[in-house]
Amino acid sequence: MASKAKPKATKRASRAAPRAKAKPKPEPKLLSGGNPQIAKADGEAPVRAYIAAMPGWKREAGRRLDALIVRTVPKVRKAVRWNTPFYGMAGNGWFLGFHCFDRYLKVTFLRGTALDPLPPVESKVPGTRYFHVHENDEIDEKLLASWIRQAAKLPGEKLF
Repeated sequence: MASKAKPKATKRASRAAPRAKAKPKPEPKLLSGGNPQIAKADGEAPVRAYIAAMPGWKREAGRRLDALIVRTVPKVRKAVRWNTPFYGMAGNGWFLGFHCFDRYLKVTFLRGTALDPLPPVESKVPGTRYFHVHENDEIDEKLLASWIRQAAKLPGEKLF
């Protein structure tokens, strides 16, 4: 009787798919004036992404502004629309936004003409006033907090 040879053991190639490495998210594109291009979204995360993508000194100014808004109005809502972070109150609309320009950060008070004292920069948009933050500006946080507090109590804009 012939002996049966045992088949040789062979290494099999793993058929499991290799683990996909997480691709790093691309850095947001900077638009005119260094304004970050951030997708439309609601909540804290898109506003954080916007601030993190702000160029140079504007990033720290954006962090400080965001922190001041949250300290002043703890229940504030956040969203990013039109590459701009907006702040508002639930059921009451939006009261503030900010945007990067080449030489300054523009803080927009959507009902700014109702604030006392008036924010310093006029707008062509009825009811709107601006406050500009330039590099190395000493910001009167007490005055800015007063405007934020007042604006949050006003009926906000229904922008979106």
